[in-house]
Amino acid sequence: MAKEHFASKIGVVLATAGSAVGLGNIWRFPTTTGENGGAAFILVYMAFALFLGVPGMLCEFIVGRHGGSNPVRAYIRAGGNRRWSLIGMMGALSACMILGFYSVVAGWCLYYMYAAYDGMVLGTREMATQKFEALQGGAIASPLMALTFIVITHSIVVKGVRGGIEKASKVMMPLLFLMLVGLIAVACSLPGAWEGLKFLFLPDFSKITPRVVFEALGQAFFSISLGTACLCTYAAYFTKEQNLVRTSVQIVVIDMMVAVLAGMMIFPAAFSVGVEPDAGPSLIFITLPSVFAKAFPLEVAWGVAMAFFALLTLAALTSTISMHEIGTVVLVEELKISRTAAAMIVTVLCSVISVLCALSMGPVPMGVMGDSLFDNLDILTSSILMPLGSLMTTLMVGWAMPRRAVIRQLTSGGRFCLKAWQVSMFFFLVRFVCPVFILAILLG
Repeated sequence: MAKEHFASKIGVVLATAGSAVGLGNIWRFPTTTGENGGAAFILVYMAFALFLGVPGMLCEFIVGRHGGSNPVRAYIRAGGNRRWSLIGMMGALSACMILGFYSVVAGWCLYYMYAAYDGMVLGTREMATQKFEALQGGAIASPLMALTFIVITHSIVVKGVRGGIEKASKVMMPLLFLMLVGLIAVACSLPGAWEGLKFLFLPDFSKITPRVVFEALGQAFFSISLGTACLCTYAAYFTKEQNLVRTSVQIVVIDMMVAVLAGMMIFPAAFSVGVEPDAGPSLIFITLPSVFAKAFPLEVAWGVAMAFFALLTLAALTSTISMHEIGTVVLVEELKISRTAAAMIVTVLCSVISVLCALSMGPVPMGVMGDSLFDNLDILTSSILMPLGSLMTTLMVGWAMPRRAVIRQLTSGGRFCLKAWQVSMFFFLVRFVCPVFILAILLG
């Protein structure tokens, strides 16, 4: 059976950007920005996104398109040795675990979208805290919403690359931008919103500390989904005519744009009612519902809250699709089974992980070292498997993969010209700069 490819260049960009854009942009970015001083942090983050994100993404693109297969087999073909398949295996394993616990948070977004429509999450901060703790610690709602989200993801992945992933991305990504812009307009219309925009765009360089630099590095790395094999998997669906350099820059710019737009949506609303920008992870599910209730009349607040959580749900879905696809394509190509069967296996496995993660935070405490299973998997993937996989990928492309093969992918077989200094810059970044950055994340 011939390898399926994306049908259009815009489909490539939107689908791959969707794999990078997720809750990390709309939840983690505003939270981290608020905790690290605002505009100055954003400038450092953007620098890391360009000098780590672009070459790191290019490395996974090169491996994926050169291998033309699932990440396990692609790394063997790129590195010329079966031992390199370990990177692809780690990526597939990471994606499966991430999909398991990520769907729990995505399920909360789905639940809050309904609850906002019903007015259940609007009220004081104390009421919002009680509602969130009840959801997080419940034995039914949280697991059920997580399962619902995985089923929605399955329904898209099972339809294939063109009929499922690309088709859905062409609808979801433009819709995500439209919803962001609409919510920004609403937030910026509030009294005192200007203070939030100043926090976001007027840098105070005195706030740049080693901790801020490290947080910016981590945000740049995790926001682009390096080390999960998502990018490698999608690159196998690229045609030979796709310009990898241009595509990687476009995706990193889209990723940064969504993150900044999320800040333009959240900080004006928060500042308008006197909420501190460093509200932390509780910002989304506790602080913002009470902000909406305080900033708008009730008949408007429920609509704003519902649109906001619909946006979060959509952003989460664009990421879970790519995570699901990794395991699906590995099973299809390695076990020679149908996409329907492979997708169902991944769905069942991730559903089990998801339910256990949801229950581990309340009704059925489980985990090691005093943390829940949810936290255990989060730490294992983000602190170990993802940076380790990305580190090994950059080292393989920089040192083990034939230089001629790398340049062939960078230039799409000579279809696009790169100057000698551009090629030298790429190899310098991949061989020396990126490994140092990623090693700092791994050790940090």
